[in-house]
Amino acid sequence: MLEKERKMMDMLDGVEKIFEEMQPMMKKLKKNSYEKNMVQFREAHGHYFSEMMTYMEGEEDKEKAAKEVGRAFVDKVEAAYVKKGKVSGKVQTDLNFFMIYYTFPAILMTHSDYAKQVADSICTEWGMRFKDSRIGFADYDTIYSGFREKIFGIF
Repeated sequence: MLEKERKMMDMLDGVEKIFEEMQPMMKKLKKNSYEKNMVQFREAHGHYFSEMMTYMEGEEDKEKAAKEVGRAFVDKVEAAYVKKGKVSGKVQTDLNFFMIYYTFPAILMTHSDYAKQVADSICTEWGMRFKDSRIGFADYDTIYSGFREKIFGIF
């Protein structure tokens, strides 16, 4: 493993822990709880997203660096959730929703010039690695404004 790749993996060491509170954070998701959950999520895990942006700033080839971030992130999540060679359908659905509601908006909330590029890279890698997981993303304000009291009236 190259020194740079090792540095990336060290930087994201433990990033799979961002999903530990996934169930309670997605349960009965409403406008107020989403706002509160996002604040807590960023306080607890924001350093991962800041480190991604710092890495991007230090790299000359931004496209290659974004792909490295995406690959390293998905490697960690995959290693944590793959059982017997695959991720169960329910877990994958939960991971996908969590990525859409929390992870991508938190990345974009870094307000880095490279945030969208990193989010795109993670999104692409995610879709290639996980079955039926061609997901997209939006920023926090877009998702937040989609809530009435309940998200799209379904939760």
